[in-house]
Amino acid sequence: MGIVGRKEDYGDYGEVYDVIVAGGGTSGIPAAISAARAGAKVLLIERCGSIGGQFSISGPAGFCYAFLFNSKGQRDVGGFAWETYRRLFETGHALPHFMPKARAKSGYTFAYVDPDWWTTLMFDMLDEENVDLLLNTLVVDAIMDGDTIKGVVVENADGRVEIMSKIVIDCTGEAYLSQKAGVETVMEPKEGFPPHSLAFTVDGVDWDKFLAYVRHNPKQFSWRQIMNPYQDTSKEEVWEHYSNLTDIRQVGEIVGFYELRDAAMKNGDWHPYSGAGIFFTPKEGGHMQAHMQHSSQVSDCPPTSAWDITHAIRECRRQNKIAWRFFKNYVPGFENAYITKQSSELRLREGPRIVGDYTFSREDVIEARLQPDVIGKSNFIADSQHVASMDTLNVIKSGKNLEKSPRGGGSYDLPYRILVPQKVENLLAAGKHVSADSCVYLRYIQQTMVTGQAAGVAAAICARDGKSPRDIENDYEELQKILLEQNVILTLEDVSEKNLYREDE
Repeated sequence: MGIVGRKEDYGDYGEVYDVIVAGGGTSGIPAAISAARAGAKVLLIERCGSIGGQFSISGPAGFCYAFLFNSKGQRDVGGFAWETYRRLFETGHALPHFMPKARAKSGYTFAYVDPDWWTTLMFDMLDEENVDLLLNTLVVDAIMDGDTIKGVVVENADGRVEIMSKIVIDCTGEAYLSQKAGVETVMEPKEGFPPHSLAFTVDGVDWDKFLAYVRHNPKQFSWRQIMNPYQDTSKEEVWEHYSNLTDIRQVGEIVGFYELRDAAMKNGDWHPYSGAGIFFTPKEGGHMQAHMQHSSQVSDCPPTSAWDITHAIRECRRQNKIAWRFFKNYVPGFENAYITKQSSELRLREGPRIVGDYTFSREDVIEARLQPDVIGKSNFIADSQHVASMDTLNVIKSGKNLEKSPRGGGSYDLPYRILVPQKVENLLAAGKHVSADSCVYLRYIQQTMVTGQAAGVAAAICARDGKSPRDIENDYEELQKILLEQNVILTLEDVSEKNLYREDE
């Protein structure tokens, strides 16, 4: 293969694409690749100078490939998510999916990957499928013919340009393009709006010293997130898990440091807007870095205002300086550590969501509902709501302190109809702005990959057959057939691999 990405390789802007994908993050990349694999000519447009979104630009995400298994130990996510994790694992750039008993019973398990190699793999896969790519390009408007989208208007180094397409997928994360096309959206009020964070990664930690502290102080860490009402995990079992750690990979993630944090707060070395916690980033040769995803939190800043977002970025950087002073001066093992990366983009936890032909609900999660137009599965709980306080996850968003896990500890279906906006034709949405209630906002990486892959396949079918995405709601058999061919899990019986790339202890 020669040099890729030159204009002469693609032709001019006058080409009519089968599918245009706006947004090169964790929904846009699988949307573009899956559409191309289904036979479409695809253009992926990204406003940044790289691809990756919450995985590598505003991250790496602490969760990475988390929640691929439900609390029964059944893998319920396949397709693009499992393929990319498998490829990274087999090339030494991912850890096995770690499932100690205390975590496996809740489904709160992790598989960490190197975010830099993840981004490299994404570029490779776009090349493999001949997806056209425009970076440093902002989608600023939708080209409409009545209620039908015909393409997008972009601005980049070439100026303001129109690009036409049969089908368009909005993977911007905040429904920016959908709103330009006239799609109705919903969003939480500014007052009390869920907080955004600015992540950073550090190296140089003495992990032996850190683990010794954790082993001797297991009650200084949170156990609530590892509870599941349908399993028999106890906090004592979690404490026992912490007390027997011998390898940093066994941690998964850890939140708390209560006595250290409270002492720091009295000394002015902590701030009251987030809890203290650590995720992890593996590097080559078994090296491990610490990743701080929740060390800063700024609420009341909807992503629809550039002023609010700018304020959030500045405030997050201020809070991160305080948080880093805490880890350096209070947490054993961090005395000689140093920051290696500060994310350039906010981790936007919430924003506008489209009003689609179906709105995913809390009941869909809790009742573990099956859907006739299933495009994939998930097991993440309802009501997981961040707040800008030292008890980061202490709010039940629906106002009901009731059960929030899928009934029976299993999985639930994601329906195709949440991708289809009402009234507007030839447009799909994927990622965290699909049609869902706020208490079950589908923002986690594995969920965005599932919706992105389904949107890509649906768009390819529509472009080939001259259909609008709404037509597939009445005839989704081919969509599901192709998704199964792309190894998406639609029922738990679809799982066939013997090697699940996991460590159970």
